[in-house]
Amino acid sequence: MKRIMICGGGGQLGQKLIGAARAHNDGDLRIFAYNRSTLDITKPADLRAAFDEARPDVCFNAAAYTAVDRAEAEPDKCRQVNVDGAARLAAACHERGIAFVHFSTDYVYDDGYNRPLHEDDRTLGTSVYARTKLEGENEVMKQHPGAYVIRTSWVYAEYGHNFVRTMLRLGRERDSLSIVADQIGSPTYAADLAAAALQLAAAQAEPGIYNFANAGVASWYDLAHAVFDICDVQCELKPIRTEQYPTPAKRPSYSVLDTRKIAAVIGQPRNWRDALKDSIERLAAIEVV
Repeated sequence: MKRIMICGGGGQLGQKLIGAARAHNDGDLRIFAYNRSTLDITKPADLRAAFDEARPDVCFNAAAYTAVDRAEAEPDKCRQVNVDGAARLAAACHERGIAFVHFSTDYVYDDGYNRPLHEDDRTLGTSVYARTKLEGENEVMKQHPGAYVIRTSWVYAEYGHNFVRTMLRLGRERDSLSIVADQIGSPTYAADLAAAALQLAAAQAEPGIYNFANAGVASWYDLAHAVFDICDVQCELKPIRTEQYPTPAKRPSYSVLDTRKIAAVIGQPRNWRDALKDSIERLAAIEVV
């Protein structure tokens, strides 16, 4: 890879993709990163201009509509990005002979399993967000059969809107918090996801769908508890059931991802607690600065 194009470069995953690419730059790599103000992936003219400028060997699509609850009231806006935009990107890459890496979500799986979810397991979108991400996957593979689709879960980083940063803010503002304890998954540090995506593309692995998440299992309550332990936040946490915290969009009750397929290519992901500690240390350094 000599020239990399990153769509959604302003988001938490996009910024980590930029950082991971820079960290592995041997001097010959050129990185072209676009955020929503410099590239609207739903507009063909914008895409043509970006591809003419970047002329990439590989394109990473971290652009997505991720406001899960708001999507229930904005299905068309959600579809424009998650389906139409993803399809146009994939088609543009295929036409130009460019490798393509697209990011998806644990939300696409059927919520009827109680074991780690395999790439071949049933899919069933139960919210607008989930349906558009699933349709986006299908369009990507239709438009670019050689693409990589990486499904991930519970992503966080030192910036952007995510559960870890929200817990830190609320934990410092309040004496107690009630956190859902019956939704189970695997927290994923965006830096580890970005590194995995770069490794997968560099390895020229077999195209198709791959799961990636940090190793281990947690509930949202467990994750909040770990955040407070690491940061010594004195806030009481109370476990509650999903029905006690209703949301417009349905969340998966169990979405632990089986990562053996990607591990065979790039190695086993590290444990989520180790990744979380790393992220919080980096966040503390940013806050000090």
